[in-house]
Order: sequence, then C-alpha cells, then structure tokens
Amino acid sequence: MTCGCGSTAPGGEAVTVIQAAQPQRKFRGENKARKWKKPDGGQVSVMVLPLAVTDPADVARLEKLFGSMWSIKRGVQRDARNKVDAYWCAKRERDRDGAKAARQRLGLNREALERCAYKHLENSGHLKHHATKALAMHMADEVWNGVQRHLFADATGKRHGRPKVGRWHDFTRIPGRARSHTTANKWETFRLVGALHGHVMAYTDGGRHSLMQPRRMGVPALPKSKVPTGKLTVSGKPGTRKATWWDHTGPLAVVFAGGPNSSAGDLVLPVRVPQQPGQWARVDHFLANPGRWHKVDLVRRRKASAPGGWVYEAHLMVLGPGYASPAVREMREQAAALNRVGGVDGNVSNLSIVSFPADLNPAEGRPESTEIVLNPADRALMERQAKKRRGRARALERSRRATNAAQYGLSKKQVKRAARRAEKGLKAKAVAVPGGARAARSDGVPKQAFRRDQLSGGYRELRARQAEHAASIAEHRRHRARTMAREIIAKHGPVLVVEDCDIRTWYRLWGKRLSQTTPGMFIAALDRECTAAGRRLVRASTWSTALSQHCLCGERVSKTLRDRDHKCIACGLAGKRDLVSAALAAFVRFADVDDPKTAYLDTAQSRHAQIIFREGLEEALRKSTTQSQNTVRGAGRVAVPRQCRATSAPRTAAGRSRANPDETPQGDHAGTPGSRPGCIPQQLTLWGDMRDKS
Repeated sequence: MTCGCGSTAPGGEAVTVIQAAQPQRKFRGENKARKWKKPDGGQVSVMVLPLAVTDPADVARLEKLFGSMWSIKRGVQRDARNKVDAYWCAKRERDRDGAKAARQRLGLNREALERCAYKHLENSGHLKHHATKALAMHMADEVWNGVQRHLFADATGKRHGRPKVGRWHDFTRIPGRARSHTTANKWETFRLVGALHGHVMAYTDGGRHSLMQPRRMGVPALPKSKVPTGKLTVSGKPGTRKATWWDHTGPLAVVFAGGPNSSAGDLVLPVRVPQQPGQWARVDHFLANPGRWHKVDLVRRRKASAPGGWVYEAHLMVLGPGYASPAVREMREQAAALNRVGGVDGNVSNLSIVSFPADLNPAEGRPESTEIVLNPADRALMERQAKKRRGRARALERSRRATNAAQYGLSKKQVKRAARRAEKGLKAKAVAVPGGARAARSDGVPKQAFRRDQLSGGYRELRARQAEHAASIAEHRRHRARTMAREIIAKHGPVLVVEDCDIRTWYRLWGKRLSQTTPGMFIAALDRECTAAGRRLVRASTWSTALSQHCLCGERVSKTLRDRDHKCIACGLAGKRDLVSAALAAFVRFADVDDPKTAYLDTAQSRHAQIIFREGLEEALRKSTTQSQNTVRGAGRVAVPRQCRATSAPRTAAGRSRANPDETPQGDHAGTPGSRPGCIPQQLTLWGDMRDKS
C-alpha cells in the first residue's frame, strides 16, 4: 500500500514518512509608506560632467565594464527578438487566448527580460567582476522600452520595427540607478560624491587663485577618519563609525563599487567641472545642492586623440528645471508680454516667419517678417566642408580596399594596364589598391560581409575622427536652432502656427540638402521656446488650409513648387511665396487647438489685416524686416553636397491624387479633415482664448 507522502514497509505495512515541511517563499508586501514623487511637477534636467580618466588601469576597467554591459545587452536583445518573433507567429493563440496571455507565456514583459539579464549575468562568471545585478536590470529595462515601442502602437497608430541587435560602436550609455530620497545614504551603481565648495577649494589652493584643473587630475581618496554617530555607547562615550564616501566633502568624483566578484576596489573617476567664462552660474545651479542629485549615467564618446579612442562623461540628472541665464529669462518674459500672433512656413531652402498684432491694431505695431536663409559665405564654407568630407570618405575606402585586396577586382584601367604589360612580356605588377567592384555572388550579395573585413589602425583612427566631426556638426546644428528660435520668439512672440508637414517626405526628395536649414530642428526648437515662454506652437493641417495656394484676400492662387513668388490678380498683392504662406498661417483658426484637422483659414480676418496694414504688409512680404535673416556664425560647418539644381521638384500642386512635399499625406499626421465646423463664435477657439488656456 502506497501513498503520496509515505512508503511501503517490507512486511506490507504502510509506514507513513513525514516529510520535512518546505519553507514557503516569502514576498515583500505592499509598501504602506507614502509614495515619493519628484518635486517641481516632475521636472528633471541633465548636466554633462566630463571625467578625467588618465590612469591606464582605470581606462582598462572602464573598457571592461562597457564590454560586459554590451555582452549583457546583446544577449537580452537576442532573447527579446526571439520572443517577439514567436509572438507574431502565434496568431491562433493570440486569437484564442488573447494577446496578453500570449505575451505572458512567452515572457514578453519587463520582469521577464530582467530575469533574462540576471541569467546571463549568473551564467557568465567573468561578468560578475565588472557588472552588477542593478546595472543588468536597468539594461534590460532599456531593451524593454524598444520592444514596447514595437508591440504597442503610439498615438498615431504606428509601431517601431522589429527589435535588432545593435553595434558595439553604437553602445555608448550605461544607465545608472536613481538614489533613494527617502532612505539616507542609499545610492547604488554610479554615484556622485564630494561637494562643489570642496572641489573649488582643492583646485584654487584654498581660494588663493582662480579655478585651474590640471589635465591629469588626482583621484580623491576614501576618508579614513572616524565620524561621530550622535549616539552614546554602552559605556557612555560618544559613538563613532568608519568614514565612507558619503562623508567625502572634497573634489567631485563618480564612484562605482564594481561587480560582486571584483577585487580591484572602488572605481573612482575624477570630475572636471566646466570652467569656461560664463559657465559658473550654470555649474552652481546644478552642483550646489547635493540633495537634488538624482541619477548618474555613464556615457562614452568617440575621440581619436583620447586613450583608447573614447572619452567618458557622467550625465547627472538633477531634480528641477534646467538652467536659463538671466538674459534668456528676461527675453522669455518680454516675449510672453508681446501681444502678437505669427505664422511659420518651413521648406527646404529657408524658414519664413510673419507676425501681426493680435488685435490687428496699427497703434500696437506693424507686420514683421523674418526669413532665415544662407548667405554666400555660408554656402562657400559648406562646400569646403563637404569637399573635406568626401576626401575622408575616399581615404576610408582606399584603406579598406588595400587591407582586403582579395575581396575586390581590378578596375578597367588596371585591367588594361596589366594587358599592356603582358603583351610586352613584362612581369605582372602587384596592385596595392584594386579599384574594381567587390566580389559578389550572382544575386549581388558580397561573398564576404563588410563586418568581416580586416581594418587597419589608420582606418579605425580616421573613422573615429569622422564620427567626432559628425558629432560636432550635429551640436552646431542644435546650437544654431536654439539661437535662432530665441531670436524669433523675441521678435514675433511665442504664439505661432506652423503647417503640420511630413518632413520625411522632404528627405526622400532632397536628402541631405535639408541640412542647410534643418527645418525640422528649427521647428522643434521653436516649440520648446514657445513652451518655455508660457505659450505654445500650434500645428495646422495642410489639407484644410492650403496656405501656399491662397492669398490674404481669400482668393485661390494656384502655384507649382517651382513658383517661388506670389502674385494675386484679384487684389494685386505681390511678394515671396513663403512669406505670404507664413502670413496666412497667422490667421488659421481651430475648433480644437489640439487637433490639427480642425484648422481652417479665417479669410475675413486676413482680408481685414490686408486693408489695415496695406503698405507695411507689402513691405514685409517682399523682404525680411528684421536684421537677423542669415544663420548665425558656425552654421556653415554643416557639410552638405553641392546643389546642382534648384531645390524644387517638377511636380504641380494641382491635379494630384496625393500630397506634395509641403503637404501632409492622407492618413498621416493630421490626416484628412472632417466636416468644417460652423463659424459660430461659441464653437471656435480664438487666439485670446488659446493664450489663456496655454
């Protein structure tokens, strides 16, 4: 006789074996404490702190840390990609049990990916010398964010593509864990120690001279003194404890304890505080109050001249808004006080802005226009930069061909030269750099993948310099967009209307030529500046407004993309096409400001403005009335190819079944507008109401 919990004795008697009770796994209950929330409405800002990593041992530890985290991320990405493929193949299961049940079975959630990261960390023993479970968890969260954008559509109904495994050179960021603001002295992974006052005292010799940080900065030492605890011992003496990094008040540094199996001790990375003129107010804003320090991410950036080819930075997230200089704050306050309404028209070659007094009262001001274009000096500088860029690209190609000569054939010129030498009986000459096509299969696929090529040290250094130059160009573009956006807001006010165009269509037609004016970056910068000034940038659908095909008098003036001038035969108004479109954008009204499809053109107001500002309006539409109509200095560093023709397409705006590049495609962005709302004052959102709501 048997039972599930006993055994049978030799004599046939049932002997019950009492098994030891297995201890049940305990879980933490729900936290009953009040949930901590970020102050200032959840606003956070980030400051980039360069790290002075000059010790070869520290450089080696950082390289191993990034290599370990890249190994974990690549493993989690592969697991996530396999789970996603299985999810989309299980169509019957999703239809029968539901998508959520299928994802739960496959482990397509944040917790499951975190367990995958833990498994990779546990199975690879060498990773524990460099990485921790906290870092692995946050890396899995980074992967899950990408998977989430693929599984679930955004507000426009679009999803990102299938998750992919990234490249080593694109892996530049290790996310850290935020510090605890409810428990004292609790900050895992990367933490910032020290104090700004102690940093200044250390590098000014006690305040005797100005701040001067050497190229090779010393590594701060762990405090070794005793710190009073504020309590009494059993014998009645004041209690003390061993000092830790939390008691360090000297120079600033980023500290990482290393992996659980590490025996190298703490990794201490000195921080180099920005000391350029005018930077101290910004440094004091971010670093003066250690209680606002929230999280530190470790980031690396390509730099060919640095040891190992990388420079390292600590991205410090601080609770609260970012820094704005007194001049910028004053400019935003003055812009918010402007009672003006403006329109923006962006295209491939320029950016046009026209604004009017909100009440259309000539006593409050006249129409103002701004046209951002490139002057000849900027274009000449761009061409020189583009020529240098093409030279670097050719040098990279020659280096790749020289080190992988077996993968390329001879060019026609090289074949003819070899044939002539053979006819004359000369010895065949070895070709160091073959100029022909790459060896490929019949379907055109290379026999050897490019990632398998052997690369020389010079190739890697030149590629790093090229990436560094591209990053510098991108930063100049962002700086140019911010500077011009502030100038526009100061002149035209923070209440602007822009057409909701699909800039991706422009890139498909004109490609890198949009790098001249970067309309998308300018519009994004305008949006941020309008929000910072307390107003907003509103987007209007091009299907319901057709600003480029109308005049201020209300008549329709059909123009092709090649027609850059506006001339109305009904009222006689003449001017630049882009400035006229920007002026019309100022008279766009909305039934719902948040819905671009409800936009329509108020022709009665535009005609009224044309009558009131007759002479001033014609002057503003013929040319820019502001002084800053060219890009700021430094914008010419953007590398673009030479323009061989005008930036226009031989297509007309009329008689087409699809949108032109200046219009939003049907079903995308604003989409096709519905029925136009009636022009009843109670149903319309006027500019004054919109300013109050914003």
